[in-house]
Amino acid sequence: MTEKIRPLIWQGRALKLLDQRALPEKESYITCHTLEEVQKCIREMAVRGAPAIGVASAFALVLAAQKYIHDLNAKDGLKNGFSPSGLQNYLTLSGDALRATRPTAVNLSWAVERMLKKCRDLGAVSPETMLTAFEREAIHIFEEDLAANKKIGSFGAKLFAPNSNVLTHCNAGALATAGYGTALGVLRSAFRAGTIKHVYACETRPFLQGSRLTAWELQKEGIPFSIIVDSAAGYFMYKQEIRSVIVGADRVAANGDIANKIGTYALAVLAQANKLPFYVAAPFSSIDLSISSGEEIAVEERAPEEITTYKGTPLSPPGAQAKNPAFDITPANLITVLITEHGILPFPREKQLRRFVQQRGRKLG
Repeated sequence: MTEKIRPLIWQGRALKLLDQRALPEKESYITCHTLEEVQKCIREMAVRGAPAIGVASAFALVLAAQKYIHDLNAKDGLKNGFSPSGLQNYLTLSGDALRATRPTAVNLSWAVERMLKKCRDLGAVSPETMLTAFEREAIHIFEEDLAANKKIGSFGAKLFAPNSNVLTHCNAGALATAGYGTALGVLRSAFRAGTIKHVYACETRPFLQGSRLTAWELQKEGIPFSIIVDSAAGYFMYKQEIRSVIVGADRVAANGDIANKIGTYALAVLAQANKLPFYVAAPFSSIDLSISSGEEIAVEERAPEEITTYKGTPLSPPGAQAKNPAFDITPANLITVLITEHGILPFPREKQLRRFVQQRGRKLG
């Protein structure tokens, strides 16, 4: 069952992160006691997936607050009274450091800002009250993500006819969230409803999130699947072995454009050419109405060694150059529906998306 996959475990004074780099060979956790240790895990992709790094960042700020107050107490600083503004300034700098680790996914910035707002709203309270309320807010973010993903799964499952063969890209599953998944959460719910026959998982070069992580999750869930190389997707669409595509999103712009793992745009074009529906599953925390289109989304460029080597083994001639964007932008006109925890939005465009958000009482951007 999905609930057995626990990508993040909060222990009150530490955050345990399932090391996704070691999967599927080994299931091991990294225990983080400081914000800097969580930062390192995010930067090095021990934890990845937009919702997951948002949740991890919330707990990282709790660890930072705990450290600030502990250090202040060790210097007898609390004898002169606790200064909430000092903590707020410290956490603002900590939040800026977290944002810099993965700039494309909006969930990270969203979680950081929510935590900072909580700190500001608490005002002049005791250190103990501050830490308790701050920790509770991070736990709420975790719990809300889990609940939102299950709602996304419930809404999205209704899109599939019986015996559906579906393609997914990268990993938008339990590992990429608090523990259920967006796109893969939809497939889990649909499989349990009896409508998914087979899942095709793109290997997702160069980090192999599909062949390592999505395959690992599908196997745990007992869902029939096949891994395919990224370049084979068009072939299986043309052969009508794939009848729909579903992906997650790291950011949704106001006009409905999305940023997702590199290769998503090509799949959307192939789906349109083969007259197949292209579904996007994402929580409201991935919607960023402050940017007008995908052109404004900063696309993270990762190290070329992720392409030219694999686990230290050279794959290319010495000195070979490589370009390694981690994400690409898929225009809204290629998206059939956007699946959220608040329902399904067909053909997301700016007016429809803003109205959709407004009607559900959530101001974003």
